[in-house]
Amino acid sequence: MIALPSLPLAIFRLHFQTDQDFAVRFPGSAWRGALGHHLRQLACLTGARDCSGCGEIQRCSYSYIFDTPVPPDALKMRRYTQAPHPFILREERPGHDFLHLYLTLIGRANAQLPLMVLALNRAALNRLGINGRQMKLLAVDQQDENTIWHRIDQPGGALTALPPKTPLIPLLNDGPVVIEFLSPLRVKRAGHHVRPQDFQFADLFSSLLRRISMLTTFHTENAFETDFRALMEAAWKVPVDTSLHWVDLPRHSFRQQADMNLGGVMGSLKLGSAELVPFWPILWLGQYTHAGGAATMGLGHYTVRQAASLREGVHDVQMDDTGGIASPL
Repeated sequence: MIALPSLPLAIFRLHFQTDQDFAVRFPGSAWRGALGHHLRQLACLTGARDCSGCGEIQRCSYSYIFDTPVPPDALKMRRYTQAPHPFILREERPGHDFLHLYLTLIGRANAQLPLMVLALNRAALNRLGINGRQMKLLAVDQQDENTIWHRIDQPGGALTALPPKTPLIPLLNDGPVVIEFLSPLRVKRAGHHVRPQDFQFADLFSSLLRRISMLTTFHTENAFETDFRALMEAAWKVPVDTSLHWVDLPRHSFRQQADMNLGGVMGSLKLGSAELVPFWPILWLGQYTHAGGAATMGLGHYTVRQAASLREGVHDVQMDDTGGIASPL
């Protein structure tokens, strides 16, 4: 019997208008930094310069979303100072004068949707904007389980969101499965980042298993439990064909006042479906949670394609309710 995680989440699409047509190589980093600054301004209960030692840290919306402390009575991650953050930001630029910011909220974080939208809108309208780009929020959509987009913002600012749900996990078809990384994946083995020439399926799966387990533990009512050791032992035996390369993404951290390079692997993995049966639910859900380091900034984003969608020259797409192409993620 394969354990099925319960991970309610919701995906939102924020439409921003901008008259500044220039690309940003790592927009997720800029969005995350701006979100943190404005979220703290809106939600901080004490005005303290630092969150450490604050008596309100377990009740503060900013702390929960952006610093995510480990509760003192937690049985997992007691040696860590932070739990996984319950949000993911990812930007797409479908036109020269507008862009989409995809916001994924996991579990209890969905109660913070109005605060998140307000903070992101303030960040975009600020004179500094997002990496110098000033923007205006036009609308907010939400994706349902059938990948259909629904407009959820109403006149006067009310947000009528659909309840978060665990994504449906399709049946695993016979034939090859291709995992394509759409943004750099940063995973470590024995304390070192795994490079393309050393990459194994278990490097991806161990990151997913740990991340999904922690997200369910700290952000939902149903912590995911399974035989982690047996799954990992099996994951190391899965054969995989890799076509990977390394990509560096420079960023500046204002919190740490330091320049850093967030490199990771890009490309694809090809596996047989028979070997993936025990790992399929986690692998499918990982498309929504991302994997590896800096997932909140949009890194570790990947898609899974099964045999039915691997026909040469054919790309399966769905149309959304506005006539555009609906992304499954």
